[in-house]
Amino acid sequence: MSRTSSKALQPTSRRRILIGGAAIAAAGIGAATIGKPARSANPSNASRGTRTVSTITTKDGAQIYYKDWGKGRPVIFSHGWPLNGDAWEAQMFFLASNGYRCIAHDRRGHGRSSQPWDGNEMNTYADDLAQLFEALDLRNAIMVGHSTGGGEVTRYLGRHGTKRVAGAVLVGAVPPIMLKTAAYPGGLPLEVFDGFRKAYLADRAQFFYDVASGPFYNFNRPGAKVSQGLIHTWVTQGLMCGHKNAYDCIKAFSETDFTEDLKRIDVPTLIVHGDDDQIVPIGNSALLSAKLVKGSTLKIYKGGSHALGDTSKEQLNADLLAFARSVRRKSVDAAETVAG
Repeated sequence: MSRTSSKALQPTSRRRILIGGAAIAAAGIGAATIGKPARSANPSNASRGTRTVSTITTKDGAQIYYKDWGKGRPVIFSHGWPLNGDAWEAQMFFLASNGYRCIAHDRRGHGRSSQPWDGNEMNTYADDLAQLFEALDLRNAIMVGHSTGGGEVTRYLGRHGTKRVAGAVLVGAVPPIMLKTAAYPGGLPLEVFDGFRKAYLADRAQFFYDVASGPFYNFNRPGAKVSQGLIHTWVTQGLMCGHKNAYDCIKAFSETDFTEDLKRIDVPTLIVHGDDDQIVPIGNSALLSAKLVKGSTLKIYKGGSHALGDTSKEQLNADLLAFARSVRRKSVDAAETVAG
């Protein structure tokens, strides 16, 4: 890994990158799996040693699926658009094997969660996540969010605070905002995202394939080692997402301004980004977020793609483990004996 200066990417190259196949504030990677049919239950009644519940029901009736692996200090993963919790399996397996309890939910409308017509925006995403925290009584947790999931984590921290959280990691994340505004003139014009929506509605399966086979993993770079398995997995997960839910989420990940949320974060924060991210270019995201989050640490992966969880898997896994081990537990929970 290496550090770079905070100088933003040139607007021309940034626009060429995103118009060429990006603007997707997209997702994470990992092998897609098919779990048992989700059933509604009250997870707060399940013991930690025999957890079998796989969904929670939100206040507005949405069913949120989650997977819960391992024992120890909780690490909560938020995936990107348009995927699901399976995108984090490589990181979950690694951390759970090293003494952590790893939890990843499928955002409403994504994966195995229900597909409500409404609520497909950041405030509700953050509120759903808060209800998962409460249902599982998670404390001293470390939150990890990729791309759109990084926005979800940021909005959760800005909206619900850090009472239950001890640290956060933003990986290839969309904050502070992707859209060009007066405050962020280096962002992308609305026409880019309008074109994105048009392509999605015209043929979303082909559009997903084009994204996965090109800019998401940097498979469009000269000499890239292309994995048809990763492409297939990405498309499969994407097609599990509700049609309207995925459409609405485009606005959520591109137009939400997370500036004030970033300023409110008061726990150790690691910001990780690839300097060749074609989906969420580093100049208008991580380099700016690192200035807004007090005391944050910025790690830049040289040549890194948007899909660091797979294309830089070993490096990201090691950085996540090192960060988790470095984050001190809050005194309110100090009496508990928890790994990590």
